[in-house]
Amino acid sequence: MRRTLIAAALAALAFSANAALFEDEDARRAILDLRAKQEASDKQAKESQAALSATIGQLRSSLLDLSNQISGLNGEIARLRGQQEQLQRDVAELQRQQKDMAQGVDERMRKLEPQKVNVDGKEFLADPEETRQYDAAIKVLRSGDFAGAANALGAFVRTFPSSGYGDSARFWLANAQYGKRDYKEAIAGFRSFLQAAPTHPKAPEALLAMANTQVEMKDSKAARATLNELLKNYPQSEAAVAAKDRLASLR
Repeated sequence: MRRTLIAAALAALAFSANAALFEDEDARRAILDLRAKQEASDKQAKESQAALSATIGQLRSSLLDLSNQISGLNGEIARLRGQQEQLQRDVAELQRQQKDMAQGVDERMRKLEPQKVNVDGKEFLADPEETRQYDAAIKVLRSGDFAGAANALGAFVRTFPSSGYGDSARFWLANAQYGKRDYKEAIAGFRSFLQAAPTHPKAPEALLAMANTQVEMKDSKAARATLNELLKNYPQSEAAVAAKDRLASLR
């Protein structure tokens, strides 16, 4: 009986030892499995970290390239803006020059176009050169240079035979001839003027000047006839008053 109890006890002890042995082996396997999984996870994490680092590096490189491109584009935009501003200045300058040229052409054209003038109550169109020559001749006459005035006025009448200045030019031409004591030419000039423009405002003055010329030539008879013509044709003129006094002195 005692031997039986001892055998049973030994069997129980052996079973317990074997059970503990099996439990340690399972634990070891579990630990190994966990370790393998951890190593795999660490490896995967390292690989993911490396991939992420590579991606970040590529992104940084792309961002740097993009930043350089943006800087280049900004520089190009600034250059183009500068060119545009210069072109705008150039266009504005060309427009100003074109406007100045157009104004200059207009001014030159106006100088060449006939201008409306009024001389001795008569309004007409005259070319600028025509006006210039007439004014220049009258200026010479007013200076007292009767010979020069006669030449200038004679040339004007020949150059512009149909000029609106013609009647006035012939009147002053006769006066210039009188001033240089060319009495025959003066009388012929006054008569030519009267025949061409009997209603001219200076027609009475022309008759009075012609009578004075005839007096200078000692031709009192002709002078009286001219004065009477003046009184008959222009009785209300200022020259008619002087003609009456002149007639009285000739009797």
